[in-house]
Amino acid sequence: MSLINVSNLTFAYEGSYDNIFENVSFQIDTDWKLGFTGRNGRGKTTFMNLLLGKYEYGGTISADVGFEYFPFPVENKEDMTLNVIEDVYPDYVHWELMRELSWLQVSEDVLYRPFASLSNGEQTKVLLAALFLKENSFLLIDEPTNHLDMEGRQLVSDYLNTKKGFILVSHDRAFLDNCVDHILSINKTNIDIQKGNFSDWWENKQRQDNYELAENEKLRKDIKRLSDAAKRTSNWSDAVEKTKNGTTNSGSKLDKGYVGHKAAKMMKRSKSIEQRQHSAIDEKSKLLKNIESFENLKISQLAYHKSRLAELENITISYGDKTVCRDISFTIDQGERIALSGKNGSGKSSIIKLICGEPIEYTGQYRPGSQLKISYVSQGTSHLQGNLTDFAREHDLDESLFKAILRKLDFARVQFEKDISAYSEGQKKKVLIARSLCDRAHLHIWDEPLNFIDVISRMQIEELLLEYAPTLLFVEHDREFCENISTKVVEL
Repeated sequence: MSLINVSNLTFAYEGSYDNIFENVSFQIDTDWKLGFTGRNGRGKTTFMNLLLGKYEYGGTISADVGFEYFPFPVENKEDMTLNVIEDVYPDYVHWELMRELSWLQVSEDVLYRPFASLSNGEQTKVLLAALFLKENSFLLIDEPTNHLDMEGRQLVSDYLNTKKGFILVSHDRAFLDNCVDHILSINKTNIDIQKGNFSDWWENKQRQDNYELAENEKLRKDIKRLSDAAKRTSNWSDAVEKTKNGTTNSGSKLDKGYVGHKAAKMMKRSKSIEQRQHSAIDEKSKLLKNIESFENLKISQLAYHKSRLAELENITISYGDKTVCRDISFTIDQGERIALSGKNGSGKSSIIKLICGEPIEYTGQYRPGSQLKISYVSQGTSHLQGNLTDFAREHDLDESLFKAILRKLDFARVQFEKDISAYSEGQKKKVLIARSLCDRAHLHIWDEPLNFIDVISRMQIEELLLEYAPTLLFVEHDREFCENISTKVVEL
């Protein structure tokens, strides 16, 4: 056991006026299994790059271990997988490698195939196995779940549960709950570490948020009471001041000395109350510093003229000699939220392409409803570029509504001025979801919409779908999201 000490860490990117971290201090035990959480753009990947020594920073980071980053960058993916592993760790012992691969249910033959020929899930497992072989290393594991199907996620989560000494960035709640014993969270104003899994942390956070909200409500009422009192006192003082040179109602002359003394006393009392009011406002500003905005999202889907939107009957899709799915039949009816489920490569994206009208070779019957309007969220984000105003105009969106949705998904206004290509992967995915929520469509089709998206935003999207019950066909490997959202599961 040893400690990683972070002391007074301060960092901002070159050319930026805003610090991502400011005087942050904490300690990490190298035996811990840390889940790393925080909303998109808060600096999770940046912090891991600071641990790796990639940027200059203020403060100190000291550790008796070396840091290794996942995913390991593979220069030439055409190399044999065994050669890639040797690049990761030249001194590996073969039987130890085979032990790790067996725990991850990866067969030995993958070692003698080009790395590029492995599925994304197999690549993830091979690199994790190689990195965990390295002694005296603390692993920084950045979103390993994005290329894993539900079964693969369970397997990797079980594997990580047997390990120690890592920071894991993942937004999959069930995945985190199964394999971490501490949570490292980047909040609005600080970095916090708590013992327990994600559910423990979330329960504690909600309890703290509710306490702060209750304190804020009491303070708000107190401020209103003080404000009203200060206003009354000020009016009283002004009224007395005005009578200094006047007369009483009976017409007799006023004692100016007495009235002046009384006015001064009222002014002093008014100032005292005003100072108390400002003190209360200052106190208020210290509260709610880490409460995350969790505003409700909205979707206004077009009503379709029939209850059934589309029907697939005995659909088989092949690419050359390879059949990716066979004899798939299901219907899409209004109000259904259909989860397309199956292992990677089982044809989920091909089915989506067919329904979206892309040219694809298939047999069987696909019967879409007439004039059916579809809003589609793709897996990939690499095509996104330009500013948000141009993006809204290009996709015929209500710009103010589009940006309002992004604000609710924790976009700072400063992000609106940046090029979309400079966004984090999670922020790019939010752009696609916000666009889809603005679309006037009968059917929404989302292909792995939650990749890279933070947990709180996932919960917002869940609440939206449960409240408005739009017709939705989706592929998603987040088990908890699927269980909460789907009304029907189509297994491929």
